[in-house]
Amino acid sequence: MAHNLLKNPNGEEELEFWELTENGGSSWKVEELPGDCGYDFGNEEVTKYFATSFELCLKKQEVDLLADGYTAEVLDSQPTITVEDWYCGRTDCGCTYEITVCLLDENQEVLQEFKPDPVTLDPDTDGGCSWKQVSHTFSEYGPGLRFISFEHGGQDTNFWDGWFGVRVTGSSVTCNV
Repeated sequence: MAHNLLKNPNGEEELEFWELTENGGSSWKVEELPGDCGYDFGNEEVTKYFATSFELCLKKQEVDLLADGYTAEVLDSQPTITVEDWYCGRTDCGCTYEITVCLLDENQEVLQEFKPDPVTLDPDTDGGCSWKQVSHTFSEYGPGLRFISFEHGGQDTNFWDGWFGVRVTGSSVTCNV
């Protein structure tokens, strides 16, 4: 079974291994599930999540596939790459969520990108902002894959001081050899 190439996907090690590319408002924070005005996650192994604030918060990890033990030959055979992420809002405040995942060659040039439109969650109209999963599988991206860039985050829509923005956890990137 393929293993998760992301380190610290659930905040068990606070913000370790994550590059904070945008750290607005009150900045990123790790909280215990379900959190204030939150929802149960549904997986007892996941006990924490990353919370965003009232200005844009984005965090990123770059996976070096050669350093992780994959050979150039295996990567050039274009194994599928599966990305998954979980996000939710609060019961008392709207928020936005965004994700960008890029497959990169040795020069950091983009081979293929997954960047869906940002999602806005409104607790008044969405009938609850409980945990939702986004997933994508890359295939047929051509030879040369060496790095994967995973970036996600968001913010709240009311600009409230504190951590009322989108919550993320359970992130994963797998190389399906």
